[in-house]
Order: sequence, then structure tokens, then C-alpha cells
Amino acid sequence: MSCSLATALLLAVGSATAQTVDTVPPAAEPPALSFAEAQVRLLQVSDALGAADAAVRNRQDLQDATAWLRLPEVTGEIRRMNFQKSIYIPLGPLEPIAAQYGIDGPLHLKYEDWRTRPTVTAVLPLYTGGMIPAAQQAAAAATEQASAQREGTRQSLSVQLVQAYFGQRLAEQALRVRREVRDGLEQHLRDATTLEREGFATRAQRLQATVARDKAEREYRKAENDLATLEAALSTLLRSGGAVQPVTPLFVSSTPPGAIEDFERSALSGHPKIRELRAMVAQAEQGVRVQQAKFKPQLFLFGQYDFRRRDELISDPDWAFGIGLRYTFLSPSARPLQVSAARAQRDQAEAGLREAENQVLLGVRKAWNELDTARGQYLLLDSSLGLARENLRLQDLAFREGQATSLDVIDARLQLGGARIERAQAAYQYDVALAQLLEVSGQMDRYEEFRRRADKGVDDE
Repeated sequence: MSCSLATALLLAVGSATAQTVDTVPPAAEPPALSFAEAQVRLLQVSDALGAADAAVRNRQDLQDATAWLRLPEVTGEIRRMNFQKSIYIPLGPLEPIAAQYGIDGPLHLKYEDWRTRPTVTAVLPLYTGGMIPAAQQAAAAATEQASAQREGTRQSLSVQLVQAYFGQRLAEQALRVRREVRDGLEQHLRDATTLEREGFATRAQRLQATVARDKAEREYRKAENDLATLEAALSTLLRSGGAVQPVTPLFVSSTPPGAIEDFERSALSGHPKIRELRAMVAQAEQGVRVQQAKFKPQLFLFGQYDFRRRDELISDPDWAFGIGLRYTFLSPSARPLQVSAARAQRDQAEAGLREAENQVLLGVRKAWNELDTARGQYLLLDSSLGLARENLRLQDLAFREGQATSLDVIDARLQLGGARIERAQAAYQYDVALAQLLEVSGQMDRYEEFRRRADKGVDDE
């Protein structure tokens, strides 16, 4: 009876355990994203790009506001005031007659009262010495500057995405290679142990295999940590809240992307920094015009209307309109120095633009050379990889037949693993250098186009 009860309890526990295991949901797989999908997500979630968008909206609103500068300025004013008015009236020919009545001339009248003065005044500028068009053009240039800064931010983020996205792909490839090297050396250690027992290998060869296996294990664990770091970097960049699985492989094109002169011309015309500095030069030029306008007269129309005529003073009109001219003869702001300072700022902006153009051209050549170097290294490593595979196969067979040492097998396996990782690194360097070349030439939007044209891909081997 007790045995039957124990058996029933064991079956019940086993069944409950099985049901519990069955009800545990499997771990969710990281979302798979192609590079194009990751790029779209990045542009949607980036806080840096959001800040740049807000800056553009700010400048655009300020530019739109300058369109109203030629309209009249209408102001309303209400004054509640207590005043005193003294009037002196000369008697003239009536003074002798007034003297007979004890009245001395001139007559002095003093009047004190409270008055309410509601008025509306309108002023319409006709000529401002060029200040209004200068302000409008400066505002347009400021909008262009903000737009260029936004584009620079967007392209910089795309380069960061290339580094993080394909960096994770490289880390996955390296981890896979390290795992295969470790497993291969583990199998080699088992073979060496078996051959040692049979007397076909020495203890030193078995120890060599053990040391190599342990080193491969350390490198494998380091590769795991490297991958975890890059997964966190890509996850943070995309605000995904967890790991993301990139599915677009590392790639290389066996042919150059185009003539370097084309990239240089594109850089000088489309690089965001060049556009930004040109906009700053335009703003500085308008700043000179604004300061020069202060030396010129201003012509305007004006009008005024009094809504409470019974409280008018004697000298106040019911309404008035006309044309006015204003000119400043002397100003404490030292207008000539203000013009000189504005010109110096313009010269500074122009010099900065010239220096940026030189730096951009240098950046194009640097990125081009790095791209060409990575492309050549990748293509040349194909033959090294084939040789390393064949060498490992031959050394492994020779060791089993007692014709090669343990070190020969270890070296061959490490050589193969190193060649595979080196080729993947060359592909990664190519992908990053391509992004840098397109960014410095202002063509980062063409990255996906160049990726699709690539004829070499680093498959997961």
C-alpha cells in the first residue's frame, strides 16, 4: 500500500513538474532589424535629432515673423493723469484799461485737473536704410544654419548606427569563430589524450593542447563580453529597451564607389558643416548692413486718433496723420566702431568657412584611403582564408597519423580563426569607412544604395 502511495506521489509530482515546465513561456527572441529598419527607428527615437528639429522650428518661426516688418505698428495707450497748466496772456493794448480796474498784465491763469487720454497711434515704415531686408535675410540664413546643423546631427547619428549595428555583427562573427576554435581545440585535446594513452603522443603534447584550449576559452569569454557591450550600445542608440538582432550582414564591394573628385565636389557643396558656415557668413554680412543702416535716415507714415476729446489739452489734436523723417546725428553707441566690429565678424566667418573647406577635403581623402585599404585587405584575405582551411585539414590528419605535432594543429586552427576574424574586421572597417566617406561628402542618404550594390558579404560561417 505504501509503495503504491509513493508511486502515485512520484507520478503526481512528475506530472505537475512536466505541466509547470510546459507552461513556462519560452524566452522572447530579440527583434530582428535590417539596417534600413534600424535607420528608420533611429530617426524616430533620437533625442538629439528631436532637439535639432526644435531648433529648426524655432528659426523658421523667427524667419516667418520678419515677413511682418513692413506692416504698420499700431499701439493703444490710455493715460489717467493729474496735471497743472499755467497760461500767461499778455494784455497788449488793453493793459491801460485793465489797470484802471486793478488788473495787472500779463494775466496768469493756472488750471489743475484729472484727465483720461485714450489714444491709438499707427506708424508705417517707408524707408529704414536697408534694416528690414537685412533682418529678413539674416533670419533666412539663421534658418538655413539650423537646418544644416540638423542635417549634420542626422548624418552623424547614421554613422554611429553603422558603427553600432555592424559592430554587433562583427562581435557575433568573432564570438562564433572563438566558439568554433575553442570546440576544435577541445576535440584536439581529446585526441591528444587518447593518443597519449595509446603511446602515440607525449605528455608535453597533451599539455600543449590543454594550454591552447584554456586560452581559447578565455578568448571566447572575452568575445561574449564584447558582444554584450555592443548589444547594449545598439539597444541604447535605438531606445529598444532590450537587445536587437541585426540581420543585415557585413558587406564589401570589390570595386571603388566612384571617383574621389566626385566626392570632393559633393563635400564642398553638400557637407552640413560647409552649409552651416556659409549661412553664418550670410548672417554676418547682413549684420554689416544693419550697422550701416544706422547712418541713414528713416522715413515713416504716422497717424493718431484721440477717443476722448473732451479731456484733450489745448495743444492736443483730435486726430493727426502725416509723414515723418528721423535721422540720428550723434549716438553714444559709436556707430563706426559697430560697423568695424560687424565687418570683423564677417571676416572671421569667411576665414572659418575656408578652413572648414580644407578640412572637409582632407577628410574625404582620409576616408577614401581607409575605404580602399579595407577593401583591398578583405579581397586579399580570401586566399589566406582558403590556405588556412586546407592547412588545418592537413595538419589534423597528419597529427592523427603521428606525422605532425600538437603545436602544428594548434597553430593551424588558430591561424584559421585569426584569418576569419581578420576578414570580418576588414569588412567592418570597410562599412564604417564608407559611412565616414559619405558623411564627409554630405551623401549619407546614399549608404543603403551602396550597400545594395556590394558584391561581397561576410556570411555566418
